[in-house]
Amino acid sequence: MAKQNKLDDHPTVVQVRRRRDRDAARPAEPLDASWLRELCLEAGADDVGFVEIDRPEIADQRADLGAALPGVRTLISFVVRMNRENIRTPARSVANLEFHHSGDHTNEVGRRVVGKLEAMGVRAVNPAMGFPMEMDKFPRKTWVVGHKPVAVAAGLGKMGIHRNVIHPKFGNFILLGTVLIDAEISDQSRPLEFNPCLECKLCVTACPTGAIASDGHFNFSACYTHNYREFMGGFGDWAEQVAESRDADDYRSRVSDSESASMWQSLSFGANYKAAYCMSVCPAGEDVIGPWLDDRKAHLTQVVRPLRDKEETVYVVPGSDAEQHVAARFPHKHTKHVAMSLRANSIDALVEGLPLIFQREQAKDMSATYHFTFTGDESRQITVTIRDRELDVADGHHGEPDLRITADTRTWLRFLSKPSMLAWALVRRQIKLHGSPRLLRDFGRCFPS
Repeated sequence: MAKQNKLDDHPTVVQVRRRRDRDAARPAEPLDASWLRELCLEAGADDVGFVEIDRPEIADQRADLGAALPGVRTLISFVVRMNRENIRTPARSVANLEFHHSGDHTNEVGRRVVGKLEAMGVRAVNPAMGFPMEMDKFPRKTWVVGHKPVAVAAGLGKMGIHRNVIHPKFGNFILLGTVLIDAEISDQSRPLEFNPCLECKLCVTACPTGAIASDGHFNFSACYTHNYREFMGGFGDWAEQVAESRDADDYRSRVSDSESASMWQSLSFGANYKAAYCMSVCPAGEDVIGPWLDDRKAHLTQVVRPLRDKEETVYVVPGSDAEQHVAARFPHKHTKHVAMSLRANSIDALVEGLPLIFQREQAKDMSATYHFTFTGDESRQITVTIRDRELDVADGHHGEPDLRITADTRTWLRFLSKPSMLAWALVRRQIKLHGSPRLLRDFGRCFPS
């Protein structure tokens, strides 16, 4: 009791209780949607939508969102418009400057909104627009919130064939932000009834790696390996080149002077995208579509072809679909072989990652079912089926396999990073095959490293 009385007499406690008695700090709930929208626009957002935490569109994020802000009840989704011509120019330094400045502004908008709400007694958090992320979880999910599904649920756009959110007015020349709050809002947003994507396939034409296919398929690893070369895994691959070089001459034989300068620039000023041409050429959106409607040939000549014709290095994994695509479509661009940077560090991560690194053109002649049994540190059984250029991964063993693989978990993960150790693992029975070894080679061709 004495301890409680001492707390009651503390000057901070006395002052706060007087203030609470004087005025209610927290506004009444639910928060008025029109008022909150205006608050966000005044903070610098260009459009705003609201999504309650129980919406099915974000069900797979609910646990992570609750961990970021216990008691989260609503997500404020907002967009920040970018300057289009800065993104369209073949000069990637200009495009990246726009990405960085707009990204900083997006984070600042979120921070301003949080500051205003917090001052009123509403608990709020603004995760980063892009980076920094929770890199202790890499290469698995590192982001706090997936902005794209939230923006789609909030009616701020729809995903185009290029996997960018297309706003009905601003097109895909936007960056996304999300604010988590512990309050309800009077009116929730709903998804758009139409997709602004024109399905013009210009993103398919412009992508230097072939990551975007005309039938809607997306080769994640092709985009990640090239466009994100100076981020995360690509940086790790470069660091390994530094570590493995015997001397300066050996390093220069592995990494050109321009690559070294580019990596320095990214370390100094922020990592730069190598392409993002899919965004550059997209004509969708009310504010964007006019010139394309008036003269599609001019758009092709002035926007698309300069990017297609640009002489540049395209980073590819040896034996990947991207390597074949560049050779077939862009003979004036040259490829550089790099290691697959999406390396799993657990069996769970491996299973999650298989669809991301699957190369369907390498599987065009395949029809096989694989039963994997992992033992040791992690125990798990999965069935992998590759047929008609499609991949299916299922928990447990299903059907009659063409090849059975039983592997110690640690050994298999080491094998993925160093395929040459397979013979060693087979001799020591740490990897066991029941079926034709040729099928394991064919499997590896679909997931080049």
